[in-house]
Amino acid sequence: MIYTVTFNPSLDYIVSMNGFKMGMTNRTTGEQIFPGGKGINVSIVLSNLGIRNTALGFTAGFTGEQIEKEVRNMGLLADFIRVGNGISRINVKLKDYDGTEINGMGPEIDDTSVGQLFEKLERLGDGDVLVLAGSIPKCLPDSIYSDILERLQGRGIRFVIDATKDLLMNVLQYRPFFVKPNNHELGEIFGVTLQTREEVVPYAKKLQEKGARNVLVSMAGQGAVLLDEAGGVHMLAAPKGKLVNAVGAGDSMVAGFLAGWTEKQDYEYAFRMGISAGSASAFSEMLATGKEVEQVFASLEN
Repeated sequence: MIYTVTFNPSLDYIVSMNGFKMGMTNRTTGEQIFPGGKGINVSIVLSNLGIRNTALGFTAGFTGEQIEKEVRNMGLLADFIRVGNGISRINVKLKDYDGTEINGMGPEIDDTSVGQLFEKLERLGDGDVLVLAGSIPKCLPDSIYSDILERLQGRGIRFVIDATKDLLMNVLQYRPFFVKPNNHELGEIFGVTLQTREEVVPYAKKLQEKGARNVLVSMAGQGAVLLDEAGGVHMLAAPKGKLVNAVGAGDSMVAGFLAGWTEKQDYEYAFRMGISAGSASAFSEMLATGKEVEQVFASLEN
């Protein structure tokens, strides 16, 4: 079974408007509300690809209730922990202003609630996959991801990490199955600017040297790079298509890679599934469906 953990789920409020002016009343011309958070996005796309999984995480307040309702309506398996202090965040995303968004803080997660999560994770065992994705609330230490991996070592669990800076670097000693920074995040770690697929390779190797078994680097319009644990270096340009919505594209890549690996245990196939799922979501109003991923996969150059 694949399990995803989202420490700070959200309701993503995505709005369109005809122009945005500071200091003025702005009215929307269209709006959508979805359950959000990187782990939840991974769970949604995995389910769309026919891969059974369970979404874990923390919810709070009326927004948390709505997140759980939306997730259930999508047919996902979920086992969230309710916390009592604060509310799950609302993230406002301005669709017509790429990258412009206002993200909420999220609830206070107490030690008892963290303990409940560890109890759920203790049930995982050989052959299970655990995806830790996204940011964490300020109330939690930067060591939380590495604390989880340390606790679950030696059980045959494959760990997947999609995080930045210390959250990522702290887990490498536990040899996660794969990590997925984007080129900007990878460059920030090593203090360099990485613009081409070729430039990414030596720095992805550095993550492998530090312990990551497989390193998948997303690069938006430049495509993606995978360095696998068998020594393979895989590169693909971005598939052709119209960018509609970049929200969740990286999470979709994680889901596509996992779906491909689950199906064939082949890195080249998993890589192609990853870039297909990521691109399909970027070309869609919502996260990619299985059919949309298949269409992009069929268009990839050999």
